[in-house]
Amino acid sequence: MNIKAILSMVLCCAALSGCKSDSSQAPASSVHGSSSGIQSDAAEVQEDTRELRDSTPNVLIPAADGTDTYGTDAITIDASHTDQGYLMVRYTGDNPKVKLQIATPDDNTYTYLLSQEQKYETFPLSGGSGSYSLSVLENVEGDMYSVAFRQDIQVSIVDEFLPFLYPNQYVNFTPKSQTVAKGEELAKEAHSDLEALTSIYHYVTSNITYDTEKATSVVYGYLPDIDETLNSKTGICFDYAAITAAMLRSQRIPTRLEVGYAGEAYHAWISVYLEESGWIDNIIEFHGSSWSLMDPTFAAGTDSSSLKQFIGDGTNYIVKYYY
Repeated sequence: MNIKAILSMVLCCAALSGCKSDSSQAPASSVHGSSSGIQSDAAEVQEDTRELRDSTPNVLIPAADGTDTYGTDAITIDASHTDQGYLMVRYTGDNPKVKLQIATPDDNTYTYLLSQEQKYETFPLSGGSGSYSLSVLENVEGDMYSVAFRQDIQVSIVDEFLPFLYPNQYVNFTPKSQTVAKGEELAKEAHSDLEALTSIYHYVTSNITYDTEKATSVVYGYLPDIDETLNSKTGICFDYAAITAAMLRSQRIPTRLEVGYAGEAYHAWISVYLEESGWIDNIIEFHGSSWSLMDPTFAAGTDSSSLKQFIGDGTNYIVKYYY
């Protein structure tokens, strides 16, 4: 397969507190695959006899079975399926500001806001197998929180990719999501995971525009609504990453939503796992089998050739969290 794509990008800020783009630095995007890209006239008249991959969605559904739980009257941590790379948490108390902190085996600490809807939410065990420390914090006043419950657990994940295949609070989808159906449509003519990835990535970067107004008004704790993004065709970096990740995960392609820094901007992007190349990181070109730095926000930009120099070898991208 002869495919070459330069992944162009537009600088934006926070996944969790908003994004901000500069149209003067927004380069053009071009992603071509052999199933939908530019081909020679001779190639166009030749029938592709390769077998199509199965594009039927496979949505893994988290469950709070109650077989292994911790907590209080107001807090339930369901660890029944930590071997699948996730846990579920529900808060039924009356404190309006509650946080979940997950300290991982790789010495990172993830902080989430818990929903006030008194329902279970899913959180990935992003640090792999090992010892996790879980804390639920309730607001006291202002920015002050106290620990309402704390629990240490041991985790043994049966497949390292599972945390990045299941839906979670940030990449939230179900079998009925319109985004899942769109991912199936986009992958229908693909012969490989690579072609499915190319089609989905190209659709997102070509059809969803950056929402500058939303970026200036989004508040801490914002969560993407992937179907709303699909229908409005606008979003911030968090939305770009979440909708792309949901489509790819439902197509059985492990995808990490990554949050960190692109230069000085707090930002969200994705990394994708392909069997032939592993996790895609640190470069911005694709030559047939080597992708990297899958950043749908940047790739949706409009014009510039300066981004490649800005990205360099990828070291301007510093990952802080994996979801």
